[in-house]
Amino acid sequence: MQKLTQLYMGKAKKMYATDNPEVLWVEYMNQATAGNGAKKAQIEGKGRLNNQITTVIFQELAYRGIASHFISRISETEQLVRKMDMYPLEIIMRNVAAGSFSQRYGVEEGTLLKRPTLELCLKDDALGDPFINDDDIQGLGLATADELEIIAAKAREINHALTAIFNDIDVTLVDFKVEMGKTSDDTILLADEITPDTCRLWDKSKTGEGHVEHLDKDLFRRDLGDIIPAYEDILDRLTKLHQSHPLNQVD
Repeated sequence: MQKLTQLYMGKAKKMYATDNPEVLWVEYMNQATAGNGAKKAQIEGKGRLNNQITTVIFQELAYRGIASHFISRISETEQLVRKMDMYPLEIIMRNVAAGSFSQRYGVEEGTLLKRPTLELCLKDDALGDPFINDDDIQGLGLATADELEIIAAKAREINHALTAIFNDIDVTLVDFKVEMGKTSDDTILLADEITPDTCRLWDKSKTGEGHVEHLDKDLFRRDLGDIIPAYEDILDRLTKLHQSHPLNQVD
């Protein structure tokens, strides 16, 4: 596989065309951002960890029957993914009140929600990624009613699977943000990284009595400490979980 022209550079990764029109080359960067890029830093090792973490999570989701755009990891910081026609939407699932949700509704951070809550935002940094409802999305021609139904169902399936994965490694999945897209044959798939950059993850054994042990980008966002040990901890736990599956054990 040959890497060709750079197509996109986001906050945490770059994407390139390849000599296969159906495949993209992803490079994870060491950049950390918060506040839609208002806060930035270069953190050595972050790209490697995010690439490895999201690889294991994609594999764990596949193990549970949830497909994604992921093809394979090809280096410490790079992977191959299927080319997708992306919906310009940020798809957010919340299990526990935190961050902007707590601020917006005056709910104490850490409050367990009565049910997992789906939110959609227009992916547009210049506009501040505003909330958008189903009618707005259809009116703007961003997705059809049928597509939105599939997106919502898949978001809940992903949440169910991720909650189970993180429960297995003694971590609470507070919330997460993903994106989805369509393949060339119009199949809607998860098409975004899943890492501590895009999830809120709390260590169950060290959270309680008014204290939260963060294992995610809130450490950077809120100036609470170094993200690298937390990300390494998540990778270690996920790797042990993945290796424990019978299909991954070697005699």
